[in-house]
Amino acid sequence: MTETTYIIDLTPGGENRYRHHHVLEKNKLVEFRLQYEAYLDGKWHAVARYDSFHGFAHRDVMHPDGTETKTVFQNWDYHQVLTFGERDLKQNWVTYRRAYERELNQWKQRRKDKR
Repeated sequence: MTETTYIIDLTPGGENRYRHHHVLEKNKLVEFRLQYEAYLDGKWHAVARYDSFHGFAHRDVMHPDGTETKTVFQNWDYHQVLTFGERDLKQNWVTYRRAYERELNQWKQRRKDKR
């Protein structure tokens, strides 16, 4: 079994990072997790993730209220999703961040309005 884990800073300030983890058994990909994380309001937030947990390949887009939007990649093998997910997160992290920040600001405003 070969396990690979690393983190890449996506910006010089270190406020955006790509986290990568995968496990190979006899050159077969058996597990993976790719995640884009943003540093906002003094803490790290998981924003978008591709993984094989729960026994199938999928993407979770996280929301500040704790919910997630899941996209399942039916008829894709783990290698295909790993390659697609890595490219997606590295190329589109700005879009994911902006959407998350917008939702975070709306969520904070709703909480403030309830007081």
